[in-house]
Amino acid sequence: MSATKVIVKHNGPIRIEGDFELLDGDGKPYGLGGRASIGLCRCGHSANKPFCDGAHNKALFKDQACARELPPPKA
Repeated sequence: MSATKVIVKHNGPIRIEGDFELLDGDGKPYGLGGRASIGLCRCGHSANKPFCDGAHNKALFKDQACARELPPPKA
């Protein structure tokens, strides 16, 4: 399996590809049905959160994902 890649899509979801596990707030794994890639909702309109169902299109969600440097963590 390939290394994990996380892609923040312009005007869309966060896509995760590769070898990963998705856990809920209690640490229980989601059953991903053998998928090697998923989309996670960024717009808040999905009826299947945390997964993307394409609702961002109908909601006209707009957000350009531009890579940038984060400041160093506070000591």
